[in-house]
Amino acid sequence: MKQWLSPAKLNLFLYITGRRADNYHNLQTLFQFVDYCDILTFTVRQDDNIKLLTPFANIPDDKNLITIAAERLKSYANKKNIGVDITINKKIPMGGGLGGASSNAATVLVALNQLWQLNLSTDELIEIGQTIGADVPIFIYGHAAFAEGIGDQFQSIDIPEHWYLVAYPNIEISTAKVFNDPKLCRDTPKLSMQELITLPFDQFKNDCENVVRERYPEVGKLITYLSQFAPSRLTGTGACVFTQCESEQQALDIQGKLKTLSVNSFVAKSLNNSPLYKK
Repeated sequence: MKQWLSPAKLNLFLYITGRRADNYHNLQTLFQFVDYCDILTFTVRQDDNIKLLTPFANIPDDKNLITIAAERLKSYANKKNIGVDITINKKIPMGGGLGGASSNAATVLVALNQLWQLNLSTDELIEIGQTIGADVPIFIYGHAAFAEGIGDQFQSIDIPEHWYLVAYPNIEISTAKVFNDPKLCRDTPKLSMQELITLPFDQFKNDCENVVRERYPEVGKLITYLSQFAPSRLTGTGACVFTQCESEQQALDIQGKLKTLSVNSFVAKSLNNSPLYKK
């Protein structure tokens, strides 16, 4: 039985530069991890069964990315009688834009590649991850990155690590609905990585934010409220809102002000290196 971490991520900015013929969108985004993680536990089986022992409300096992990732990886194995029992201590909110499901899938691929002794390369795992979800590759890649394409073309980058307050109202947001909204901005001009990362944090934007604010007014109210104290914006397609703070104490102080609102929150530090690969 072995435990592996599955971290959340933030999109420090997210620009949509066009829509492709396959209906996916071309993006420019800046990924960084945070030290707030789900914990997955793996027990290798000596048969062909893959079992997720932790139930998820409203998600059948065969639709859960944890199970999908394990089955997909198994199809690359030239071995018989390999299986696994998987449990998860779920902390990352679902439908929050923090990449929890994609991170879980990536952790499954990385962990089982080792536990099943498949010896696939990181690039091979990324290729498998791309077939599961657009955000899975960045979690396998494991380092903060500027990403383009559909979020799968990475340039590794080291950027300052900050303390963040991450707040989330009690709602889940469908990524598909946001990206299919006719009001979504899809024509932000492309800029070079250097031009983008040299902008101050408060000038970063998320092109999904206006659509999410309109569809989910509680998210808009949360962003407006937190922006009184420090720069705040949506991550991914939401519903989580993150606030960049100058210290852990500032983040905790702002968190204390949320007690009157019906939102959950956590304080975490951003990381350039994913805790998935910490030994």
